[in-house]
Amino acid sequence: MAQKMQFDDPRLAELDGFTVTVDPERQHADITLDRPPYNVVSMAERDQLRLVFEALDADERIRVIVVAGAGAHFSSGGNIKGFLEASPEHVAHLAWNIAAPARCSKPVIAANRGYCFGVGFELSLACDFRIASETTLYALPEQKLGQIPGSGGSARLQKMVGITRTKNIVMRSKRITGQQAYDWGIATEVVPDGELESTVDALVEELIAFSPLAQRTAKKLLNDTDDANLSIAIDLEGHCYSRLRSSDDFREGVNAFHEKRAPKFIGS
Repeated sequence: MAQKMQFDDPRLAELDGFTVTVDPERQHADITLDRPPYNVVSMAERDQLRLVFEALDADERIRVIVVAGAGAHFSSGGNIKGFLEASPEHVAHLAWNIAAPARCSKPVIAANRGYCFGVGFELSLACDFRIASETTLYALPEQKLGQIPGSGGSARLQKMVGITRTKNIVMRSKRITGQQAYDWGIATEVVPDGELESTVDALVEELIAFSPLAQRTAKKLLNDTDDANLSIAIDLEGHCYSRLRSSDDFREGVNAFHEKRAPKFIGS
């Protein structure tokens, strides 16, 4: 049964604009952006989200993390006035905070619906999987404020879709639908709005059935080799494969395959 997450860090004693629940039985945690009606993300919330991801990464009960938005929208973006009020030193950490899902060793799923703008889009781009409702609209609208994306949005997007499409989205503050995002390789899946939660739940169940060690290794390898040349990427893949070959989970996987049964992975 899902329960409210309790944190030891006093900086997380009162969460600013979001909730965190854990379900140890199903081995997953839910981070829900919850500042109605548009789930605007405050500066303090960015700092806290980083701390929460770090805490969940260290929690052995959790295998998969889901990030969603309460209501009809994931997030319309950040608190605009917060940029003017924050110090340059604080602003310099924006991208580091929002990159927390990518640094987390566990799989992270973004459940997107409605507006997914600005930092909402950037946070989703830092996740491993983006499940988009047909209602989803993605955008990086900072040009309308005389600014550019500052939390990794343009950089991550360019890696995914190339410079031409990224310029079209960033320089024109252009919105794209969940279907377009899927067609361009941004969204993992696009589903009817009423099926968003069930699709995410099914993905959680699928991911926790795999070896946690193999999942962590695959995520780190793919992230680390995203900007590596082919020979280096192949070399690193070989080293990771070699290490996993001596793991208990690999031995269990091989034995289960030959014995025609479901494997019981333990993460070692």
